[in-house]
This record gives sequence, structure tokens and C-alpha cells, in this order.
Amino acid sequence: MDQEYERRLLRQINPQNLPTEARQSKCVSATCSPVIVKSGDRFIPTRAGSNWSINFHYANENCRSPNQNHKAKDASSDSSKDAVAYAALLRNELLGAGIETVPDPHTDDRRQAVLSQDSYSLFRYTVHTKRVPFDSDNEVSPYSLSPLSNKSHKLLRSPRKPARKISKIPFKVLDAPELQDDFYLNLVDWSAGNLLSVGLGACVYLWSACTSQVTRLCDLSVDGDSVTSVCWNERGSLVAVGTHKGYVQIWDAAGGRKLSSLEGHSARVGALAWNGEQLSSGSRDRVILQRDIRTPPSAERRLQGHRQEVCGLKWSPDHQHLASGGNDNKLLVWNSSSLLPVQQYSDHLAAVKAIAWSPHQHGLLASGGGTADRCLRFWNTLTGQALQSTDTGSQVCNLAWSKHANELVSTHGYSQNQILVWKYPSLTQVAKLTGHSYRVLYLAVSPDGEAIVTGAGDETLRFWNVFSKTRCTKESKSVLNLFTRIR
Repeated sequence: MDQEYERRLLRQINPQNLPTEARQSKCVSATCSPVIVKSGDRFIPTRAGSNWSINFHYANENCRSPNQNHKAKDASSDSSKDAVAYAALLRNELLGAGIETVPDPHTDDRRQAVLSQDSYSLFRYTVHTKRVPFDSDNEVSPYSLSPLSNKSHKLLRSPRKPARKISKIPFKVLDAPELQDDFYLNLVDWSAGNLLSVGLGACVYLWSACTSQVTRLCDLSVDGDSVTSVCWNERGSLVAVGTHKGYVQIWDAAGGRKLSSLEGHSARVGALAWNGEQLSSGSRDRVILQRDIRTPPSAERRLQGHRQEVCGLKWSPDHQHLASGGNDNKLLVWNSSSLLPVQQYSDHLAAVKAIAWSPHQHGLLASGGGTADRCLRFWNTLTGQALQSTDTGSQVCNLAWSKHANELVSTHGYSQNQILVWKYPSLTQVAKLTGHSYRVLYLAVSPDGEAIVTGAGDETLRFWNVFSKTRCTKESKSVLNLFTRIR
């Protein structure tokens, strides 16, 4: 045997067999660590120091931080979907996960869809059952040369959901001269009959989304008054107009005539909300008046709870609760019978104008704060508990929920003037739209729930397709061709 080879072999087995001078060279000082004597004729590897989270992606899946999971939910490109499909394919072949469909990376329960409810061990021993005969449509042919299992074949054949793309450019822009740059006003609303009402100065104009025809509904300049709010009823036949002098006028849109003029407020009416035949109005005089337009004006309910101007009003989808926001940073919830608020939320640090009830979850209320707050907050009005909140980075001016998906859109002012589309409850941003040069103070949703219109102090109205579509592309283009730019 070669002496050098024998010397290296003895060094691995027993350091004591080394010559004296070699052992002394290993420890030149008295402070060196003691030598651990190992003996044996076999090499047994130790895995105590192995990093399984690096070697196996499956183990690392359970060790992700919340920030990493948050980023994973934001993945929307085709490469991210391919990565999810590839990871599911590996789990099928290596771990026997049995995944048959590609999970959507946008969904909040992506990890629950990829991983089953049972926690898998890294090494599992299973008894394979007998394969079924080849009379099934989903079974892999016994003569197939593919190394993949039946589950993996189903995974690869599963339909792929196309990536959702939201256009960053508005599909239409309208000029809106004299559209006021006032945070406390509500001057734009979209009716169920596809008519857009806009308050410009002392006039209210109606724009038809079907014909692009513009008509002037009323002119308050003859009375020395101006428009401070507009709101359609649910059927889209009547439009309520709040004025700077504190009046609330009810107009018949089809006939172009004023039906009534309601008094009761001593200051401008900046917020309106219909509830069937009842109309609620909020004013700078800190009072909310609720009136039935079929009864005499004396039959009214006065709701007093805010200490400053009422700038936001919204009725719940079940018509049982009214949410109001004020410049006193308060969010109040009223029922249909009490004169005092049944709930009060004081977490916002600025005026609360942006209010929206969820059409998908009963009792879920969203609200947004002004410049000093900048937060979106969600409330469970059934229990009175705060659910979630997120800092948007800028003033929240308006909120609206999608009718088709669990998403909502928010418009913002100082300092970014952007439009954000959020997915709930993950609160991940689906899209960020920019284009307005002033605060995006006004927001309305189309009756089909697909498009929104935004208004700002730059005197423009911009139309965006932000929510899921139900019409085919051909029909959408034919409608858009009818739109013309007006001044």
C-alpha cells in the first residue's frame, strides 16, 4: 500500500495515529480546542447541519414571512402563473400532492389551494393502489412515454385563466368647465338609466352614455344659488340637487321639470343619499334630514350627531342603516328608527367623506380619511369591530365597490391624485391609474358595474374600465364608438 495514501486514511480514522510532529502542528497553543476522537470503518453522513429550506422549496413554503406572502399574492404576470404551475407539478411528482388544477396566484387562499389541509412530511411512504383500466377519459394511456402521473396530466390540461389587464389610459375624457375643486361636495352621479349628472357652477347637466347627448337640467343662477351635490334615485328617474343656500330640489329627468324644493337646512347641502322614496341630506349645519318625498315636508327626521359639516352619506344595500361621515373625523351609523347613532367610529384622523357599503358581505363598511389620515378602514357594523386598515399615502376622496367581484376603487387627492383598485380582503393593489392633475374628488360607477367616471378640479371627467367585464369585446367597441368629446 502506498505510504502517503495510508497516512491520509489513518488521519481520517484516528488522529492519534499521526506522527508526533504532525499532532503538535495541529495545536500550536494551549488554548486550541480539544481534538474529538472518532473511530470506525464506515463513513456515515450527518444531516444535522443541512439546510432543508434551501434544498427543498416545499419546506420553505411554510417558513415565508408575511411580506413574502404579500408579494406572492401580487404576482399577476404569466411568468408567475408558470412558476405556480411548475411548483404544483413538482409537488405532484415528488410528494404525491394530487393537485389537478393550477391555483390562481391572485386568490387569497393560494397556499391553501396548492397545499392540502393535511401537513405533508418531507418523506412519506404510501401504498400505491392498483391503476384503473384504460376506459376512463382522464386516465393516462399505459403505452404513454410520459413520465408524469395521471394527476400531473390533469394539472397540465386544466384551463388557464387569462391574465387580467386594466388599461392605464381612460377610454374617454370629457371637459367639465366650472367643476369645483371642493373636497366637501358631491357633484357627479351615474343613474340606472345610463345618464350622468354633473353639477357645473350653477347648472346641472345630463350626459347620455348611449347617445353622448348633453342636456341642461336646471340653472340656479336666476336665484343666486349654486349646485353643491347631485344624486339619482335607484330607478334613475329622479335626481336630487343640493344647493349652496341649503335647498334640496327634486327634478324629473325625463320631463326636465322641478317637482319640489325642500327647505330645512341653514347651510349648503354637500351630501345626498336615496333610500327608496326617502331622501337623506347632510349639510354644513351639521344636521342630517331624512324626508319622504311623498309626504308633506313637515314629516322629517332630524339626525344630530356630527359636530362639523356632514360630507358623506350612504345607505346600506339592505336599506336598514345609514352611514355618515363628517369633518369632525367621525363615522356614524344610524338605523331607520332611532334619532341617535347606533355606532360611532373615531379612528380616522381627518374628515371622512369616502364611504361605501359592501354589496358582497352583509354589514361590511369601508371608509377613507382626509389628508391628515390617508387610511382606508373597514368595519363590521354587525359587531361594531374594526377589521382592517391600510395607509394609502394620500387623501382619500371617494370609495366604491365592484358589483361583480370583491374589489373596490378609491380616488385620492393630496398628494398623488391617483385612482387605486384594491382586492378585498387581502388589500392588494390591482391597478394604479393616474391622469388627473388635481385632486380626484368625484367618483361614480356605471350601471353595469364595469366602468367608473372620475372628476377633478382640472375640469375634466375621465372614464376608466376597471372592473370585470360581462359583455363581449365586440359589443364594448361598438358602444365606445358612440362616445364623442364635448366641451
